[in-house]
Amino acid sequence: MKKIGWGFIGCGEVTEKKSGPAFNEVDGSYVEAVMSRNGLKARSYAERHGINKWYTDAQELIDDPNVNAVYIATPPSSHATFAIMSMKAGKPVYIEKPLASSYEDCARINRISEKTGVPCFVAYYRRYLPYFRKVKQIIESGLIGKVANVQIRFSVPPRDLDYQSRTNLPWRLQPDIAGGGYFYDLAPHQLDLLQEIFGIITRAHGYCSNRARLYDAEDTISACFFFENGLPGSGSWCFVGHKSAKEDRIEVIGEKGMLSFSVYTYDPIEIVTSSGRSSITVPNPPYVQLPIIKSVIEDLQGIGKCDCTSISATPVNWVMDRILGKL
Repeated sequence: MKKIGWGFIGCGEVTEKKSGPAFNEVDGSYVEAVMSRNGLKARSYAERHGINKWYTDAQELIDDPNVNAVYIATPPSSHATFAIMSMKAGKPVYIEKPLASSYEDCARINRISEKTGVPCFVAYYRRYLPYFRKVKQIIESGLIGKVANVQIRFSVPPRDLDYQSRTNLPWRLQPDIAGGGYFYDLAPHQLDLLQEIFGIITRAHGYCSNRARLYDAEDTISACFFFENGLPGSGSWCFVGHKSAKEDRIEVIGEKGMLSFSVYTYDPIEIVTSSGRSSITVPNPPYVQLPIIKSVIEDLQGIGKCDCTSISATPVNWVMDRILGKL
């Protein structure tokens, strides 16, 4: 079995529980080294997780002969740079979502992947979770009939960090780093799941506003979109709503009924048909990225195939950039 020695570029919060430990859970996979510009952070992560090496320079990690695949867990603005560096060195990459901070950067990544022949995978791990696979299975079973419309509704109150000085805001609220505001951080999973179920979105338009003026990025978005199969959809996102309006819900309306589910809270899947109302609870694994990481590793080992590539992930950025008026 081919051994995959991973190098992490970035070792922040997402690598602690969601992803990092999962790389050691798959046969033939282990973490060889980690990198952070903050040496204390890199060293602490390596020591706590039993990793041999740590770096403060990404190129040094990429050049490590014992690293033969790279996981990029940095803010989106640097995804393209590190991915291209890795692929030019002949090392496959697995990138946190979204693929990049703009559609143009996604296209750059895809060009280099095609030119070098080095694969690039993206962490849209929800596609692989049992909860969402169940959602897809129910829809494809025809239980709610032919789907007529799909709606995203998402609303949360402001976070404490949102009230900080504009010079001290989290990176997710800095469009030059994140690509947008919270929309660019949270909507990707929702849009990727819908495109995984219904196909590519070919038209999208949005109206964006900054209602609370807590930061410069958009905080309220309404959008409509159209799938390649003729299905219309819409979405509403508010990141400064009152707590009474808190919601994480996608509704799929069919000719025979309706299905609703959440993306971030994993509420029970609700189904309503002429036969009545029912709900299904589907547990997920402790490390939510484990199923997709296993698929990526098996692809690199030549014993499986992972379809969550940079090519399949790029339409998400195209849709978001269209909604935000960046394209």
